[in-house]
Amino acid sequence: MSELKSLKREEPNYFGAGPALLPTDVLTKAAYDLLSYDNDIIGIGEISHRSKPATAVIDDTKQNLRTLMNIPDNYEIFFLQGGGTTAFSVIPYNLFANYAKRTGKKGRAAYAVTGTWSAKAVEEAKRLGFEADVVINTKNSNYGDIPNYTSWEPIKEDTAYLWVCDNETVNGNEFFDTPGEEYLPKNVELVADMSSNILSKKIDVSKYGLIMAGAQKNIGIAGLTIYIIRKDLLDQATDAELRKLDIALVPIAYDFPMVVKNNSAYNTIPLFTCQILKLVTEKLINEQGIANIQKINDKKAKLLYGVLDKYSNFYRLPVTNPKVRSKMNVVFKTPSEDLDAKFVKEAEAANLKGLKGHRSVGGIRASIYNAVSYTSVEKLANFVEEFAKNNT
Repeated sequence: MSELKSLKREEPNYFGAGPALLPTDVLTKAAYDLLSYDNDIIGIGEISHRSKPATAVIDDTKQNLRTLMNIPDNYEIFFLQGGGTTAFSVIPYNLFANYAKRTGKKGRAAYAVTGTWSAKAVEEAKRLGFEADVVINTKNSNYGDIPNYTSWEPIKEDTAYLWVCDNETVNGNEFFDTPGEEYLPKNVELVADMSSNILSKKIDVSKYGLIMAGAQKNIGIAGLTIYIIRKDLLDQATDAELRKLDIALVPIAYDFPMVVKNNSAYNTIPLFTCQILKLVTEKLINEQGIANIQKINDKKAKLLYGVLDKYSNFYRLPVTNPKVRSKMNVVFKTPSEDLDAKFVKEAEAANLKGLKGHRSVGGIRASIYNAVSYTSVEKLANFVEEFAKNNT
């Protein structure tokens, strides 16, 4: 085994969509924690998940999220193994169990399909046997816009929740508002997948019944998903009541009330992954919180989109409505697939890495998450401009 000589690295200009770039100082601290945590003889990945130090990591991470997002006291924060795809499965089970408790009915769900991940979410709900209505589907326009809520299909009676993907990582669109009472009935919960834009902007958590976010895109490494849920939604029908209504039971390890009761450690939590979340959220707090990172993210997005718009005869942006362009995942194409490949290859040679578009849509994708510096985006913007000049 070769000897690791240094934990230092030159700051990468990396734009991968996930697993994604993390701050070097966070990774350095985490690397030492793997060897020895809190001056112990063992590291963070070796301590018991129910020990006092492990509980402190979980509690500190939850408190950091509560501080950063101004999460109200009537919301619970917990972590589950897996990613967003796991959430596509376990959220319907749990929210329908709550709906059954509240109403004595089986219930149904509504999904807004505005991109690849929301399409997968509703597909999974239906596969599991749940009634799921699609209230808007923008696939025919290549997910290039998010129409106003007034044009969506009405939400049907006995609907437990409305699912939205707040930021579509593959397709590059993002919600910047939430449906009001004129569209969303009072007792229908708003559920948001924020896997690729959590902690990138200020949001009003009280408008959501449930927020979930896979960690590995904007704030951590793979292995954990963050859940933020209003506490009354943890009240669920009994197993006998669910069987009577022909509602399948969720596996115990993914039963939200059980996970909360055991402080996210009903089974062995990937503690190193949680420690990364703790360190990232500490860093954001120390750097003036969400308001500050949002200003930086707005500035990065404005710079990159500005250059792309400057050369609109060369670059094509699939998201045709500028008002819903993602500030985390900038998706674009050149006039041909050959030029797309050339762009990625020459960018790589210029140490601008991770720019190949998702395999399902091709093209180019620059994920400019929190950890991607303004300097990196400047370098990319300059490359975008030079490439257009040299290939027109």
